[in-house]
Amino acid sequence: MAVEQLPGRVRRFAQYLADLMTLLDQEGGWCGVFWQRDPDGMRACLDGREMPPWDVVEALLQDFAGRYGAPAATAETDRARPLHAAALTAYDSLPDARDALGDRLDVMLREQRYAAERQVELGRLLASATDREAADALRLDLAWARDDHARATARCAEIRARLAELDRRTEAVRLGEAGTGTGIRAPDAMATEGGAQAAGGGAVPEGPERAGRPLGTARPPRGKAGAEGAGPRKRRRGGARFAGAVEEDAAPAAVAPDRLPSPLAAPEGKRTPRGARFAGTAKAVEQPAPRPEPPTVTAADRAAAGRLVEALTRLRAEGRGGEAHALLAEAAHGPAARFPLLATRLEQAGLGADWTTLLWETASLPAENLVAAADALAAAGRGADGEQILRQGVVRPAAEIGAAVLALVAEGRHREGRALLDACVRARTPEEAARSAEPAPPVLVPLLLAAAHGVSDQHHRGLVHALRVAGFAT
Repeated sequence: MAVEQLPGRVRRFAQYLADLMTLLDQEGGWCGVFWQRDPDGMRACLDGREMPPWDVVEALLQDFAGRYGAPAATAETDRARPLHAAALTAYDSLPDARDALGDRLDVMLREQRYAAERQVELGRLLASATDREAADALRLDLAWARDDHARATARCAEIRARLAELDRRTEAVRLGEAGTGTGIRAPDAMATEGGAQAAGGGAVPEGPERAGRPLGTARPPRGKAGAEGAGPRKRRRGGARFAGAVEEDAAPAAVAPDRLPSPLAAPEGKRTPRGARFAGTAKAVEQPAPRPEPPTVTAADRAAAGRLVEALTRLRAEGRGGEAHALLAEAAHGPAARFPLLATRLEQAGLGADWTTLLWETASLPAENLVAAADALAAAGRGADGEQILRQGVVRPAAEIGAAVLALVAEGRHREGRALLDACVRARTPEEAARSAEPAPPVLVPLLLAAAHGVSDQHHRGLVHALRVAGFAT
């Protein structure tokens, strides 16, 4: 889209960003890092063709603070935030915005998973490093990997918030049309001056483990990372976009809760899907398996949680991040009953970032363990955490999701299978969700359609089309 065709609020923010950049050292600080890692993405943001995530803007404002002082940076942040939020609202009112945001969420979830795996790998290498030079290089790489994970997590939260706001505005327009018969407003008219506050706007502290190394001279991690892509449907691999380094203990932004019902909740008062396309699903929907009772927490569970928190506190104080991550990876395979207990203990100990890491590790569990952990969290009043691990858990290959659902259904665990498919339909593109039917289309296609129908009519229509394109009868 040509710059003159962009909504006014997007053009205004692009101009603001360009003006801000002229006040910064283009080769130093975060500005230099971003130009080095993805010049095309930076130019797209300066042209208004793409919107930078808030953490990128905030990192540039950190450069601004370094040159002009904290008070000036605070005033500039107060100016930048509403401009960015209003521009996001206008940008997300453009045609096909929801599809583009869905694609980017999928990419960011993959980036998040890759960065978590990279942290584990580097932590193991660091634990076995035999000389100081190798250890220092690994620590620097680990700092970048942690930043990749933190930024990807924050951007997942920001994209989900944008999707929720877009759904809210779309629903408001639909209800307005039904009540008054008026037409849909123009995209820029739908964007209020204040806009929606972007998620993931936490502070971006200086990078860890860089003793004496200026920000602009730190070597980037392997692989390209950059702005949010030059085209709305383009997919890239590599580190989290515009990655830098953050404090090890900087907690990623919390994931914004979905506007739609929780995938963990049993249907209440819903109309049962009818017709051939829903064949075989009525029984599962009308008579869902009862929600399991909250698992019993034993004295052994409490003792194990206490030992883990004590060990993590000691390792974090000593800077032994690799060993701490290994402990969290091991804890993810523990009994489901321990998860709510660990959440409380870790947060009380000031280890909220470790709880986020544990949730991520949990998302890689086998399907039955994943759903059990989500159930335990939901039963303890932590439904948002349960939904998060389900969403992250369905980033695994689509065919693997389908096979896991088949196994659950064969055991009579229809509710658990429905929870996985619900999360799959929400978090994956329709094309990717459709591929989860490959292991057994006659069984999985009706279940997928029932899950999509329970999310929204839009999800259902998109999935029907994707299934047909993939050659599956609906």
